[in-house]
Amino acid sequence: MIEHEVLERVLATALRKGGDFAEVYAEDKASTSAGLDDGRVEQVSSGRDRGAGIRVVVGETTGFAYTADLSEAGLRAAAEAASAVASQGGAGTRVVSLTRSPAHVVNRIEIYPDTVGKAAKVSLLQRVDEAARSMGGAIGQVSAGYADSRKRIIVANSDGLLAEDEQVRHILRISVVANGDAGMQTGFESLGHTIGFELFDQHDVEELARTAARQAITKLRARPAPSGAVPVVIKAGSGGVLFHEACGHGLEADLVSKGASVYRGKVGELVASPLVTLVDDGTMAGEWGAIGIDDEGHPSQHNVLIQDGVLTDYMWDHLRARKEGHAHSGNGRRQSYMHLPMVRMTNTYVLNGTENAEDIIRDTPYGVYVAKLGGGSVNTASGDFVFGMTEAYLIENGELTDPLREGNLIGNGPQVLRDIDALANDFAMGNPGTCGKDGQGVPVGDGQPTLRVKSMTIGGTAS
Repeated sequence: MIEHEVLERVLATALRKGGDFAEVYAEDKASTSAGLDDGRVEQVSSGRDRGAGIRVVVGETTGFAYTADLSEAGLRAAAEAASAVASQGGAGTRVVSLTRSPAHVVNRIEIYPDTVGKAAKVSLLQRVDEAARSMGGAIGQVSAGYADSRKRIIVANSDGLLAEDEQVRHILRISVVANGDAGMQTGFESLGHTIGFELFDQHDVEELARTAARQAITKLRARPAPSGAVPVVIKAGSGGVLFHEACGHGLEADLVSKGASVYRGKVGELVASPLVTLVDDGTMAGEWGAIGIDDEGHPSQHNVLIQDGVLTDYMWDHLRARKEGHAHSGNGRRQSYMHLPMVRMTNTYVLNGTENAEDIIRDTPYGVYVAKLGGGSVNTASGDFVFGMTEAYLIENGELTDPLREGNLIGNGPQVLRDIDALANDFAMGNPGTCGKDGQGVPVGDGQPTLRVKSMTIGGTAS
């Protein structure tokens, strides 16, 4: 994408007016998307984005500029703009010698998206539509979306780092609406991995569509969710987003340093049930948040954040790790070349316990079983959160009984971690997600085994 020698000259330009650190991040991304609604393909589009972002750091000040011009002249112009923040520093020439890092391959690709015709991609959507509608006359609407991307990135910096990665992702989303006497209900499923088009040979997309349809149909007979504090059992894979939002963000070093995390200063302390070990793992091959290198050029890692309930570490980006003399954790990520990197999660999950999932339900006389969580919000400074339950069931006498209408889970992240009193051995990853932070979105994964929280507040409508 950019020659080795050009990168060296651009970094020298970035540091010409003085600076502690300079970095070039370049990407070349090709993507395709297609959508289907009510049996009709609404759009099929392709795009390509190429560009580079250059940052220069002087003390506590960062200068950043980006350009879609990857010629040497275009890169030098962006480097000069970014280095303007160093205009008061000592001028001079700094030579940067780059050493290429060994490839850190996490995801193996068999079928690249650009080798697959658009007709085959549209065919996936049509198969999904037919499968969902085959579930009966109650199905009133089916919407589906397909997207793929192939992105190559290269990162070079004034420490001599030179690293590259290629990231290929495919995703399929399905939304189904069922109509009944009680009105309309929706079901949703998605499938996304950081692998090639072989994804759709490895997974049954028709069964995925039927699952979404069954959700919608089942919810037609749902009763109002109870209100108040009850034991909550969360199905394997479906509650990972709770850990991502309710405690994952609080373990990002930038929020910790700003005093915006409830976990500040608690390394070495018991912050969760001893049953809980929480990991952030960018090396989890094929998962939605898997990366070979982060967007600062450092290899992805398996980072244990909480071990047997004890907080062991935070997630780090390059500048914060550099400032505090901490090792890199491979968590510096950015949405695109037009954005600065920041501390972000990759695949965040809770490790397996030892119990049987059915036994956990059987040992719960009364409570709520959450089969799927929806969106939510969290205050990282306090840990307070609210999440929607998009599929849930009542637990009565140790058995799942009636489906529940959508309600909210309300709680506090640190308290929920402490209140986990049962953890199964059926670990699963959840749906692919996009994590938003400070206006940037990046792909992330999350997961957990079936678990029970001894008490959570349900915001339902039942009297």
